[in-house]
Amino acid sequence: MSGLLTTENLSLKIGHRLLLDNINLQLKPGDVVALIGPNGAGKSTLLRTLTGFQPPSSGHVALNGKNLANWPSEALSRQRAVMRQQSTMAFSWSVEEVIAMGRAPWPSESTDNVVSQVMLLTGCDALKGRDFCQLSGGEQQRVQLARALVQLWHDDIPRGWLFLDEPTSALDLYHQQHLLRLLKRLAAMGELSVCVVLHDLNLAALWADSIVLLHQGRVVANGTPDQVLEEHTLQRWYQADLRVFRHPEHPVPQVGLRQ
Repeated sequence: MSGLLTTENLSLKIGHRLLLDNINLQLKPGDVVALIGPNGAGKSTLLRTLTGFQPPSSGHVALNGKNLANWPSEALSRQRAVMRQQSTMAFSWSVEEVIAMGRAPWPSESTDNVVSQVMLLTGCDALKGRDFCQLSGGEQQRVQLARALVQLWHDDIPRGWLFLDEPTSALDLYHQQHLLRLLKRLAAMGELSVCVVLHDLNLAALWADSIVLLHQGRVVANGTPDQVLEEHTLQRWYQADLRVFRHPEHPVPQVGLRQ
């Protein structure tokens, strides 16, 4: 189906381990979708499969109605970008050079202008000229976000599908808020779709349009924050003593651990 990212009976088995079990999802354009679940639930594995980096054992992923396996690599690179949990560099590269790597699928004459736009947008302009390897973990995450965005940048905005694996893990509160506000604003323009792995359920509630809860490679809940972040559901799958209450300023649930 055009404009959608869908999975049909998606499973992944490596050796004797079933990592993903018969997953059927439909991700809509312009949405922010959060993947949540306890450790080992399959969040990062599902992300790698949704992006085409990990072929499934059975079933398939389709983008715009076309099986991901049938997309030419350059065409797919213009449609989806990925920000992984950790990215290491074997050599010293400047911040601008790392961000510019995202323009590989596009004509080189547009690179400098796009990199400048995105560095300003993501707050990376303050890091200009610095060695990527010398940055803090949080600064490196911001640079990697910029690299992913320039990969999708076309006609002055990002277009396509952006996948992020725990992008807030090394960020302080200010930069967590800045990153998620930015993703929400870009997605609201209608040309960018975001799928993000998050451990913080309260961040997912505040900024995701829909949430997919995974447990042992299966989708056990899928819907709006109100539908998924329900006390009984979370206690069952996280095995934690918690309570769910309403955010004091926004109509979304929030999750707190009991003492």
